[in-house]
Amino acid sequence: GAEGRTAPPRGDDGCGGQDAEPCLALLPWDRFSAWLHCVCVVGFDLELGQAVEVIYPPHSKLTDKEKTSICYLSFPDSNSGCLGDTQFCFRFRRSPGRKVSLCCFLDQLDRDLPVYLKKDPAYYYGYVYFRQVRDKSLKRGYFQKSLVLISKLPYVHLFRTVLKQIAPEYFEKSEAFLEAVCSDVDRWPPPIPGEILHLPIMGIIMKLRIPTYRDKPGTTQIVQNMHQICIPSGYVKCIKISQSVFRCFCPVFFHIQMLWELVLLGEPLVVMAPSPSESSETVLALVSCISPLKYCSDFRPYFTIHDSEFKEYTTRTQAPPSVILGVTNPFFAKTLQHWPHIIRIGDIKLPGDIPKQVKVKKLKNLKTLDSKPGVYTSYKPYLNKDEEIVKQLQKGVQQKRPTEAQSVILRRYFLELTESFIIPLERYVASLMPLQKCISPWKSPPQLRHFSQDEFMKTLEKAGPQLTSGLKGDWIGLYRHFLKSPNFDGWFRSRQKEMTQKLEALHLEALCNENLVFWSQKHTEVEAVDLVLKLKNKLLQADRERLPVKTDTLKKLQAHIHDIILALPDDLQDILLKTGTT
Repeated sequence: GAEGRTAPPRGDDGCGGQDAEPCLALLPWDRFSAWLHCVCVVGFDLELGQAVEVIYPPHSKLTDKEKTSICYLSFPDSNSGCLGDTQFCFRFRRSPGRKVSLCCFLDQLDRDLPVYLKKDPAYYYGYVYFRQVRDKSLKRGYFQKSLVLISKLPYVHLFRTVLKQIAPEYFEKSEAFLEAVCSDVDRWPPPIPGEILHLPIMGIIMKLRIPTYRDKPGTTQIVQNMHQICIPSGYVKCIKISQSVFRCFCPVFFHIQMLWELVLLGEPLVVMAPSPSESSETVLALVSCISPLKYCSDFRPYFTIHDSEFKEYTTRTQAPPSVILGVTNPFFAKTLQHWPHIIRIGDIKLPGDIPKQVKVKKLKNLKTLDSKPGVYTSYKPYLNKDEEIVKQLQKGVQQKRPTEAQSVILRRYFLELTESFIIPLERYVASLMPLQKCISPWKSPPQLRHFSQDEFMKTLEKAGPQLTSGLKGDWIGLYRHFLKSPNFDGWFRSRQKEMTQKLEALHLEALCNENLVFWSQKHTEVEAVDLVLKLKNKLLQADRERLPVKTDTLKKLQAHIHDIILALPDDLQDILLKTGTT
């Protein structure tokens, strides 16, 4: 447990683990920026409308465009009628040309994350706690305010929990309280994946483990897919954090497999919901349903008509883009009528009885936002429907199985489906790697073989998804379509990068195993100097790109460099020792 634990004082590195080194140089607010960009308070002014009233810490920079986005996205549309407290999240484009301190250290941490938790440098997330209560003393008759956490990290459940903890108290206590919250966050250790982190926040300590890409998917589904937050009993109850996927998919429960295909293929999807919390939960559930594959297109958990991308995304002059939008404004029923796939959800309630079989409806039947819940599309799925999962979930509803358990079943189903689909691709791409015997220390590392669609399709006969999935249908058609999608492009690029780095690392190892001093003595001084410079560049590259090389290999290479230099004439030694490896 973490009872009685205090956060390290500012001077202590407090990072834990072997990665502690980079933390020693942390400046005030560096720890804070590892987790949050800033905290905003958005209020409603009769003259100005929505306005950012407070930004904390005060030195945080937001462009006017970013402030405008935050203003509009932090309030539910007026038609949502959210009385009381509402929590939701949004995502918006960052203004370009930003420099970030701590950048390299945090990018390093990013490498160890599973794909669905990696941050996208082009976007910010906004986590909102909105309060609307009647107040006769105010002109409008209502108190309306949002407390918003702005972060690059997609840790939806962590920040949701933080807001639950601090927002109600903030509305009572205001500014000084906000300052105290931020200085607590500035005592948090860096977000190192795989370590148990203790995060103090206003008198309690949250215990958090961020998953790593090495965690075996599906082993402990709840822990693996979520950041588990525990708060010692002395402070407040233990919270297990896992998005209730079942709750989100419940309204469209009979079409989960078709929705998985639409997300996998990066098809334009819009979720029309009664409130931002339902639209954001559903969009995030859709994006996560193809995990461990990364959804590579844009997605907006809550999108409004004031959004800077509104024109770009709703234009009829070109086909709808590959993006998933969550909307609540009835106006979108008209502006997005031409979109090919529309999910309409009513209020998300957990069914006391079994959801009715909702037919896939033709798009022309979607006239307004009052249309019945369902999926409006003319898409024909490639795969035959898996009746088994539907039966299993229906049985769960009859037996009043807890939502959490239903969500675990659904997540496992999506995971197995995605893995059956992706394993043949992984297997084929691995075969593009040159054989180790082709790697010569004296030549540049060999190139990867080219990806051939026809060659890949041929491998499916013997080593296709049928090895792991009993689902029948047009798998070949699904692969053909997928190979044209942004999700394939993103997946293949990251595989290419990993494999190229692996080749560079193997090349370094091959160099290390050579007797380089002996080689340099048999060659001219010019060639020996050239070798030293090349080896120094290799070391720099290994460090810069964090190549998967053993520390011993790097030390060995440094020793080789040193020995070659010492075998050269003094004047050359002086020059070469001065040109360090930095």
